[in-house]
Amino acid sequence: MEAMFYKTVAELVKTAEQRKCPISTIVLENQVENTELTLDELLKQMDKNWSVMVEAMERGLNEEVRSVSGLTGGDAKKLYQAHLSGSSPLSGGPVMETVARALAVAEVNAAMGRIVAAPTAGSCGVVPAVVYTVANLRGNSRSDIVKALFTAAGFGMIIAYNASISGAEGGCQAECGSASCMAAAAAVELAGGTPVQAAHAGAIALKNVLGLVCDPVAGLVEVPCIKRNAMAAANAMVAADLALSGIESRIPIDEVIGAMKEIGKSMPATLKETACGGLANTPTARLLERQLFEAYEE
Repeated sequence: MEAMFYKTVAELVKTAEQRKCPISTIVLENQVENTELTLDELLKQMDKNWSVMVEAMERGLNEEVRSVSGLTGGDAKKLYQAHLSGSSPLSGGPVMETVARALAVAEVNAAMGRIVAAPTAGSCGVVPAVVYTVANLRGNSRSDIVKALFTAAGFGMIIAYNASISGAEGGCQAECGSASCMAAAAAVELAGGTPVQAAHAGAIALKNVLGLVCDPVAGLVEVPCIKRNAMAAANAMVAADLALSGIESRIPIDEVIGAMKEIGKSMPATLKETACGGLANTPTARLLERQLFEAYEE
């Protein structure tokens, strides 16, 4: 993705509303204008991305994927099997499937498998999990899915332009929070909601993770990163449902993005991917870190 004409979600939504089209149409046209790619080439490129996302989900759900460190893995399959067994999850079947899919992709990432950074590798499970589950529920076509991913991308680009999608710069709110925002917007589009509702969903999703620190145990994108993907995906599903029900964010999404940037700047360096604070500095985390380093030295 290159130059971005739309610097705010408000501009993007206004244009979509005026044109009476989904946000994905505006983002796609924008990309045609700002890249050397045609509409067909952009769609094919995103279709390939979706194939990678699906492959990662299927691998994580059906294999005992373990990370190189041995700290994580296997949880996606465990949860998915529980889902298939017909258990009665307290959070509901669709949310349970979404969470399992988010875990699956994040576990594949921790195992050095192939994923699509959406927007980052550390938050790669959120968008595919939400998009897959919502599309399956609503009977959307693959073409619908590919277009909705452009809506997610549009929100991600605006966040990156105005704030950050980097945990090292803005904490985990900038990674999993941005992914949750992007996923919520895409979910609304897939569910037949309006561009305005997509913006509210994105705002609600991002608001609920403001201040989320980045504190990877032993500096690895595993603990708590993988489970944060799961929670961010569930957060996106709830945010989309709220927006689709007509509930609005009292704070406009562009102001929420601005608040995220301000909070990120206020965060101490210990809580921005340095593994110096937060969960990474707990006694158990330090013990795991020592054990890992000792194992590598042997």
